[in-house]
Amino acid sequence: MKHLIVSVLAVASLSASQATQTFTGTISDNMCARGGHAQMRMGPTDAECTRLCVMLHDAAFVLDDGRNVYTLSDQKAPEPFAARKVRVVGTFDEKAGTIHVESIAAAE
Repeated sequence: MKHLIVSVLAVASLSASQATQTFTGTISDNMCARGGHAQMRMGPTDAECTRLCVMLHDAAFVLDDGRNVYTLSDQKAPEPFAARKVRVVGTFDEKAGTIHVESIAAAE
């Protein structure tokens, strides 16, 4: 009986951490997210800087919510939203600091 209770608690905690969530923030790249784009200034706008950092410097698209910077599992969907405020729906892998993206849409 004790093993059953432990198993049920383990499954419950795993499923709770994998619940779909909505995250709101700005799409950036992991090179400029915290320091801003002025330091690198790859292109005339923050959006161009983000895209060029990803293309030319093997940076990754991230979501910056002002407190945390999250890596995004999908590295193609964020491209049209570079430097824009978005809502990302997905599950958060706390160990990896990664949002497993289900969808990205412009925030209103």
